[in-house]
Order: sequence, then structure tokens, then C-alpha cells
Amino acid sequence: MNQVQPGQPLLQVENVSQIYGSGARQFVAIQKINLSIDEGLYVALLGPSGCGKSTLLRIITGLQQATEGKILYRGEPLRGVNPHATIVFQTFALFPWLTVQDNVEVALKAKGIPANLRTPRAIDALDRVGLDGFETAYPRELSGGMRQKVGFARAIVTEPELLCLDEPFSALDVLSAETLRGELMELWLEGKIPTKAILMVSHNIEEAVFMADHIVIMDKNPGRIVSRLNVDLPHPRARKSAEFQAIVDQVYAALAGQTQPEHVELGTPPGEPGFTRHLPHIAIIDLAALLEFLTSMLKGRADIFRLPDELGVNSDHLLRLTEAAELLGFATITKGDIALTPLGETFAEASILARKEIFATRIHRLPIVRWLLNLLAASEQHRIGYGVVKAALELEFPAQEAERQIDTLIDWGRYAEILAYDDDSEIIYREPVPQ
Repeated sequence: MNQVQPGQPLLQVENVSQIYGSGARQFVAIQKINLSIDEGLYVALLGPSGCGKSTLLRIITGLQQATEGKILYRGEPLRGVNPHATIVFQTFALFPWLTVQDNVEVALKAKGIPANLRTPRAIDALDRVGLDGFETAYPRELSGGMRQKVGFARAIVTEPELLCLDEPFSALDVLSAETLRGELMELWLEGKIPTKAILMVSHNIEEAVFMADHIVIMDKNPGRIVSRLNVDLPHPRARKSAEFQAIVDQVYAALAGQTQPEHVELGTPPGEPGFTRHLPHIAIIDLAALLEFLTSMLKGRADIFRLPDELGVNSDHLLRLTEAAELLGFATITKGDIALTPLGETFAEASILARKEIFATRIHRLPIVRWLLNLLAASEQHRIGYGVVKAALELEFPAQEAERQIDTLIDWGRYAEILAYDDDSEIIYREPVPQ
């Protein structure tokens, strides 16, 4: 087992917020985050895409300065890059013109380690991650899993006290990811790396429960901590055990939330006081598949945590689908369970054209859809440029999310046959144009 036992706080996050822009274009990425990471703990930051997990990780390592709050490392304020921490990113971030060994030695060179000491330390790190014999290979010769192992070797070769992982398995195929998770846990639990704590960003619920001692659950708009959970299960953890599944269910319940009254659930239109509810970025065909499955196989009700395996989707995608079903009034969510409404069952069993009519009726309720339709109604020939809408939505969302919102509005509007889009001219217009 890992020789380092939970003890004194290694790192403390105190009232940290990250705010982009200013005035009317201000966007709060994360808000008032308080977090302590103790020695000997593997901590997972879990939450939907866009909740600020990676932003918080960059602030913790000193790669980004927080707008408000402070980071303490061993009780001292952190200024600049944290020399005791390192990050493994989700992309391999290797130099293609360098060999495997040279890619690892880059980290030591940046630390000012003399050349005569770099080689033995790099070889030792590669041996620990199982890449002995590949020192002279180039990244192009390696599989995705092996390239990420090089990333791990480069991270541990500097012997960081705090190892930060930014969705390190998300770019890998299922088998490679599972193998690498197991190998990292072996290094950590058996004390084969000098790291005193691990902080991992993930949106994979089972991954977090399988690996972490403590799970911090975040939500977005703004990014904030909504729940914390200790995982008091011995390693190695059996994924199919009742205890493991019970914790997964708890996490899903925290992330899925609970259906609120309609005036709370729908939010307000862009530009008005209050909360502008974003549209989950999902395809209607996937939503229809979820509703059909719930209707035909599960009598309209299910524990959400059981659905990823049955539907073959990851947890992040599933939660976006359940959020869309809830937003459209097709389902309600309570304590981690989803139940179809009569309207949801009707949609699942309806014909192709009837589904379009139901969907069109439902999205007319959404404030962000009504806002766009009002913009079009006030525009010449009921047409408006993509860039104009994007600029307006950037007052509510960061640029990348604003673009996702427009793309989702266009996709949903096309399905409902109320919007059309000309990609060549980048013009959004009503379909059919009102007379």
C-alpha cells in the first residue's frame, strides 16, 4: 500500500474565483472554491464539461492566476508556477522530433538538472511505467496508451509532491485507458512514486469512484462545488459490487440534481436579469433513443447510474441527455432516478412527423429559443448573421460555449422546422418565413 497516509494539508484553495471579461461581458468561470488536499489522498474533481475543473487545476499548479482568492501550498501563499506540482494532460503533448527518453529528459532539463543525472533518472521513470526498451523510439512509433505512459513518466521523473491529472485517460481507447488506470493505481498504492497526493480532473463517474479516495463534485454556471464524497472502499475495487454501485449512484444523483419548478428550470432570456439556461449540446436522435429505451425496456423509469452500460454511452453524454429530457418536460429527475412524463412517453411512441410537432411546441417554451425567434422577427427579412447572435450570447457565456449554444439552437430549430441556416452566408433565418 501507499506509504504516505492521509495527514496534513498539502494544498489549500481559499475562496478562489476566476472571472473573465469585464462589465456587461463578464463571465464567472469558477466561484468561491474552497478545497483542501491532504497528504496521502487521491482526490477527483468531477463535473460536467464547462464547470471549470481544468481552470481550477491550472490555478492550483500556478499556470493561471486566479481573479480572487488564494492558493496555499504547505501553508505558504503560492506565487507563480508551483515547483512541487506537475500536470499530465489529456492530449499526449510530446515533441514528435524527440525520442521517448528525450521527451522525458525535457522535464528534468527545465528543472536545471545536470545532463549526467538526467539520463539515469529518465530511464528509471520509463522503467517504472513499463516503457523500458522504448527509450530510443519516437512518439509516432507508439500506441496512444504508450504515448500517454511517456506523459506519466515525464510527470513523475521530477518527483512532484502533487501530481495533477487533467482527464488523462479520455483520449485513449477503452482497453488502453483501463490498463493505464490499473498501472497508475499500482504505482500509487505500492509507493513506487514519491508523489504525496494526486488530484485528477474527470467527467467519468466510474473512473473517479474506482480510483479516488475523495470526490469533489462541481456544477457549472458558475463553476462551483456542490457536493463532496469520501470513497471508503479498499483497493482493488470491484466495480460490480453493491458498495461500489451505491457510491456511483450517489454521484449520479448529485450531478443530475432534481427537477425544479418550471420558472426555475427554464431560467430567463439572454440580456434579462436572472440565470440564462444553456441548452445541453445533444443530438435529437440520441434523445429519442433514450426515451424509446426507457419506454420499451424499463417501463419509463430507471436509476440513471445503470444507463451508461445499457445504452453504451459515457456518463457525461448521458447526463446531457437526461438534462435535455428534463428541460423539455419529457422526464423528471429525483434522487438519481429518471421517470418519463406522459408527454415523454407520447414522444417516444409517436410517428416521425408527430415527434417534430411535439418538439417544436416544447422548444417554444425555452427562453433562449424565444429570444432568438424575437431577434429574427425584428430583423430585416427575418434573417440574422451567425456572428451577430454569437456576439450577443458571449455576453452570457464564454466564446466556446456561445458557439455551442448557437449550433444547438440551429440543430434543434431545424429538427422542429422553425429555423434554417445557410452555412455559406452564415445566415440564420425563420423556416417558414412568417408572412
